[in-house]
Amino acid sequence: MTALAVRRRPALLLLVLLAGWLALGVATAGPAAAHAELVSTDPGEGARLDAVPGQVTLRFTEGVSLGAGYARVLGAGGERVDTGAPRVDGDTVTVPLRGDLPDTSYVVTYRIVSADSHPVSGAFAFVVGDGELADAGAVAGDPAVDPVVAVALPAARTLGFAGLAVGLGVPAFLALCWPAGWASTRVRRLTTAGLGAVAAGAVLTFLLQGPYADGAGLGSVLDPALLAATGSSSFGLTTLGRGLLALLLAGLLVPLWHRAAPPQPQEAAGLAVVAGGVVLTTAAVGHPVAGALPVFATAVTAVHVAAMALWLGGLAALMAGLVRPGADAGELAGALPRWSRVASGAVAALVVTGVVQSVREVGSPAALVSTTYGWLLLAKLALVLLLLAAAGVSRVWVQQHLGVARPRPGGRRRVTAHAFAATAPGDGPGSEDGSAVAAARERAAVQARGAVEDVAPLRRSVLVEAAVAAVVLALSAVLVGTPPARATLAEPVDVTLPLQSAAGESGSVQLSVDPARPGANTLHLYLFDDAGRLAQPEDLRVTLTEAEQEIGPLEVDLEPAGPGHWVADGMSIPGAGTWTLAVSVRLDEFTATTASTDFPVR
Repeated sequence: MTALAVRRRPALLLLVLLAGWLALGVATAGPAAAHAELVSTDPGEGARLDAVPGQVTLRFTEGVSLGAGYARVLGAGGERVDTGAPRVDGDTVTVPLRGDLPDTSYVVTYRIVSADSHPVSGAFAFVVGDGELADAGAVAGDPAVDPVVAVALPAARTLGFAGLAVGLGVPAFLALCWPAGWASTRVRRLTTAGLGAVAAGAVLTFLLQGPYADGAGLGSVLDPALLAATGSSSFGLTTLGRGLLALLLAGLLVPLWHRAAPPQPQEAAGLAVVAGGVVLTTAAVGHPVAGALPVFATAVTAVHVAAMALWLGGLAALMAGLVRPGADAGELAGALPRWSRVASGAVAALVVTGVVQSVREVGSPAALVSTTYGWLLLAKLALVLLLLAAAGVSRVWVQQHLGVARPRPGGRRRVTAHAFAATAPGDGPGSEDGSAVAAARERAAVQARGAVEDVAPLRRSVLVEAAVAAVVLALSAVLVGTPPARATLAEPVDVTLPLQSAAGESGSVQLSVDPARPGANTLHLYLFDDAGRLAQPEDLRVTLTEAEQEIGPLEVDLEPAGPGHWVADGMSIPGAGTWTLAVSVRLDEFTATTASTDFPVR
């Protein structure tokens, strides 16, 4: 991942950390949440009431907002029966109802915006009196995301990410690696275009968020109500702030372009502060601000974004100004060792923060290979490995054109004249071969005078890196808009529990629930006695309870499927939450045993 100076250690570190993550995921995989999910309602789904309630309450797994969405209650004919504006208090939405409503079936339909800026919608029904429960899906008719908006929003994010890499990374490369580049007209235009792309991407993302949340088309991007809803949200304010900071940074760079000189210390400090604001406002939206530890996740994402900008911005600067036909070898030899150190640090930061983000958003190897988010992440990883290969080609060119051979006990090896790799132990001035290193550098300095005649192979390899990096940015934009794997993976339950009685353990029960999602599930139950043989009890009872939502106990109807084996095909789980499956067994007239297990449903 270090464009011209990639070393084997970052690649090895990437693989080691990935393997460690897989092992950690196997060991710690369990319930987790990210996207907002409905966990309880009052009245409950399918409830039958004696009187019409004064309000309907919905509670989610994380803080939500209505934004451009809605929360409504409809009568049996589809007419609205709610009154006033719904109230949002953290993770709870309350919808007041009109008075004097008749006894009939009612449908609650909602489309809210979760903390990570994505819309979450659904519907459920309850009935007052003895009437028939309405079909919530048929009455609600909730709109899906417009397909054009679904494509345009990731495209706007990609534009912003690409601009971020160029607009921040190129000036950083000039300041850290190539001071002479401040005089390059091509580099100046590239940086200005990059910062303009950041601002344009922010504005487009802001405009598209309203239709995205509302399920509307492109024709509503300038709808005043949608603009006001987005502008009043933290997502909208942060996004616009990013665009304004990018324009401010472009303005601060103008004096430097005019005098074609590096910034003074005070100017560099000001540029760093504004660039840090652009990075932070990029990190402080989407998945990092939702779920557990949002401050920590935002900080990790900010480091990831900054490292990405340093690395890809260096690639852009190399292509635009430094790696060109007739390039001066001395100029190359002066910039490349600095770039080596910067890029090596950037790749290390990318690897570490990328692994941390993956553990938070994916959670387990099973989610990695069974969710859309996981497969997109694997594709991104494959492209990163391709980048390592392309960077290796660049490294070989640098060794061949700017490197020298130096003696080493037991043989000879090739190194770059500009300390392309880190100095190994024993390479210092006081070492035995320190004089050889000094001589090698002196010869390299002689070689550096004049121009490198053929940089075409180097340009091609850097161009490949840049092209693959563009695809990585596009995948990153899609990942931002994809529900995290943790939020979409349902893990079937398969557990064996000891049966407890007043006298202690007495046999065991094996339970499996598949797929452990809201709706119809299949339960298999196997009963064993103390000797491990399949047992046939006098009485068997299974119940489902969601204590936090005060649902249950719900009786589960079992059908015998063989000796010691029962099945509940179509066992209904009303909604998401942490459910308790309890088993009560009476083995004989005097022995009663119980067992229970908690499992997540999402």
